[in-house]
Amino acid sequence: MKKDLHPKVYETAVRCACGYEFTTKSTVGAELSVEICSHCHPFFTGEQRFIDSAGRIDRFRKKYASLAK
Repeated sequence: MKKDLHPKVYETAVRCACGYEFTTKSTVGAELSVEICSHCHPFFTGEQRFIDSAGRIDRFRKKYASLAK
């Protein structure tokens, strides 16, 4: 095998803006800061909200209501 082909892998401490910290392996470096993680992301927490701006969902349903029959 060729020498110095693979990147250096670090034991990385990841810190989220919500305060949650965990460790993983990465080639980025020893510390990593993220804005959102699985503990504060709405998809993983179950607090996902659908925002209907300007009635788009209602307009979609009205437009395609005849095809559902």
